[in-house]
Amino acid sequence: MAVVVGATSPPTLRAMSLPLIAAGLVAGAYGAVFTGKALRRTPEGGAVAGNAFSLSAALIFALLLSAVLMGSAALRLWFGEAGVVVAAGLAGFADTHAPAISIASLVAAARMSPAEAVIPILVGFTTNTVTKVAFAWAAGGRQFAVRVVPGLLLVVAAAWLGVLAAWAAT
Repeated sequence: MAVVVGATSPPTLRAMSLPLIAAGLVAGAYGAVFTGKALRRTPEGGAVAGNAFSLSAALIFALLLSAVLMGSAALRLWFGEAGVVVAAGLAGFADTHAPAISIASLVAAARMSPAEAVIPILVGFTTNTVTKVAFAWAAGGRQFAVRVVPGLLLVVAAAWLGVLAAWAAT
């Protein structure tokens, strides 16, 4: 997320720095624990080769990004900041990057401030985590979810604690 937000609006990336750093550190630490465990085990099977690019997925992402950008701008016009938060939250259920890019684009177009972008971006990130939790349980089963879901929740909590730390510092 840091890459796409930074590419779209460097001031938004600066406003998001503490939440993103906190989330990244927690994700890295959680991943390091499981990587360490995996390195100590004997592999059960080989990796399955797959296609790294999907044209249909790219088109769906482009359509989602366009819809979120237009929807966010319209909801901001009609309902102010609350409309942007709702749009980002709803879009977040499908993808976390589309609302982040859309909100950063609003900042780049001077339609909102970088500080105003933090909450909508994190709401989209949070609702996307809800989707990931549901998929972890549904597709991976209980054993997979028990390993993955705590990490997802810790990363979201760290991001929100980063917001609180940023607010406390100001």
